[in-house]
Amino acid sequence: MHFIITLLLFILILGCIVFVHEFGHFIFAKLTGVYVYEFAIGMGPKLWSRQGKETEYTLRAIPIGGFCMMAGEDVEDDDLKKVPKDKRLQAKKPWQRFLIMFFGAGNNFIFAIILLFLIGLIWGGSSMEPVITSVVKNSAASSAGIEVGDRILEINGHSISTTDDISLYLAIADPLEASDIKVEKDNQDIKTYSVQPKKKKVDGEVTYQYGIGMAQEVERGIVPAFTYMVKKTGSIFKQMAVTVGYLFTGGISVSQLSGPVGIFSIVGDQSSGGLVNIIYLIAFLSINVGFLNLLPLPAFDGGHILFIIIEKIKGSPVKPETENMIHTIGLFLLMLLMVVITFNDIVRLFK
Repeated sequence: MHFIITLLLFILILGCIVFVHEFGHFIFAKLTGVYVYEFAIGMGPKLWSRQGKETEYTLRAIPIGGFCMMAGEDVEDDDLKKVPKDKRLQAKKPWQRFLIMFFGAGNNFIFAIILLFLIGLIWGGSSMEPVITSVVKNSAASSAGIEVGDRILEINGHSISTTDDISLYLAIADPLEASDIKVEKDNQDIKTYSVQPKKKKVDGEVTYQYGIGMAQEVERGIVPAFTYMVKKTGSIFKQMAVTVGYLFTGGISVSQLSGPVGIFSIVGDQSSGGLVNIIYLIAFLSINVGFLNLLPLPAFDGGHILFIIIEKIKGSPVKPETENMIHTIGLFLLMLLMVVITFNDIVRLFK
């Protein structure tokens, strides 16, 4: 029964995020007069379809992904279907194409911001202040000299402003080396401690623990909810930026990334925490999807935006056939990466 509930939540969460993303592309394509062949949620065979005046709306069998198929993405198909040239993507002004490509991710960001504000409004917004409220006896932090009430200022040279920053920089730190943690004491003294996490086995898995806790005060009301929304949104963006940066520099390996199977596992864990955890997960994943889609890589929205920027710089557009070929190759490589990530997710499940 738990598996079925998790599966339904997984489909609902991914479907919701994909719908929001693709609707952003769709609505701006319509507003700028681009012909849209199909607006689809899911991939694979069609389960349901409805033909509009111009666009076919479909629901497909595999609840991962979706697409908004616009004229201009396949020149030969446009010619066969006799789509007027002024209704093709390439015929639109650069700023119009930018809006179409950006607002897939833009919609994800807006959606996440609304959800985070609702969390703060309904359940209360946590302060996210990086102040230590508990230190485990005989832990790595306790042995180093860190105390309750210490405010963490830096970890390994990285500035700390929220509790999320602490989790982020301790997670990417090398557990085999001591981390330098700079704190501010109650008496305003600033000290730096070298903390070597202790290796422990929990439920068969090796973990490295520092032994600090940060219980957060929760405030209710419109102002605290807005403050929480701003802080948490910025925090998630920072996590994504640091993670992607470390991925490209080799600080994080591809094997540490999660795909659909990993997300399914996370959904199962979060569902036991109640509705607020599920809503937060949707907001978190929505920002993740938006952020990754804006990376200037082929097949990503950011890749399309990059070609628009190149066009503005060189003064003429890149040939549609050339751009489409590059995006096709990029899509193939992306699918290959997803296979590798999914394989790693499955391996982790059976460890």
